Amino acid sequence: MIDTHVHLDVEAFDADRDATLARARAAGVTAQVLPAIARGHWPGLARLAAAHADLYPAYGLHPVFVATHADHDVEALDRWLDEHPAVAVGEIGLDAFVPDIAAGLAWDRQRDLFHAQLDVALNHGLPVIIHARRALDSVLKALRARPGVSGIIHSFSGSQQQAEQALGQGFCLGFGGPVTYPRAQRLRRLVAQLPGTALVLETDSPDQPSVSHRGERNEPAFLSEIAACIAALRDAPVDEIARLSSANARRILRLPESAVASA
Repeated sequence: MIDTHVHLDVEAFDADRDATLARARAAGVTAQVLPAIARGHWPGLARLAAAHADLYPAYGLHPVFVATHADHDVEALDRWLDEHPAVAVGEIGLDAFVPDIAAGLAWDRQRDLFHAQLDVALNHGLPVIIHARRALDSVLKALRARPGVSGIIHSFSGSQQQAEQALGQGFCLGFGGPVTYPRAQRLRRLVAQLPGTALVLETDSPDQPSVSHRGERNEPAFLSEIAACIAALRDAPVDEIARLSSANARRILRLPESAVASA
């Protein structure tokens, strides 16, 4: 299985990062995609990925931390990608959930950074990993203006219509812990109905734990629980969901065949 969204470089894993990796591998996670959140994280993320063949970095500026991003960080991202291998530009996007950044100048700043990073991705021929919390329509509008951009919409929680728009623009949809909660009825219906080629699995570790780990630190070893939940919702074998989602991740992020070994 491939976990398409893990923040393994953050402080929450400092005490047991190697053990976390070992648990994930033992649980059948054959590859992890590590999106960055800020420029200051890029060097450490690059070192971490270079030390482990099953870790794949993505670099970007997370919208929630818009207040910390400098004007020249997008130019720095462009230069960084010239010199450092990456599977995607991410985590980028828009967030209309956090009140302090959901309107006014902060929202305008989010939008400008997002659009600029989409252009960087196009220039480098890279897919994107998009954060779109309560901002899907604005994200989809930006994507329509940039044909050729593809990637993953992380932690998808939109409608059937929004899902169809995203798929039509060449995106896969990431599903993780939220789908395991029985109260997430609309999301669970959507996951049951989507074409198999739409789905990729993610944990968003250390955030968004599944229902059985509510209140705990999330980690990539729990990806199998998400696969099992989605398999039950789709009335499909778990190994079929693991193979299908891994093949989708490999295709959309252009990962090597080794990333899906034993998926």
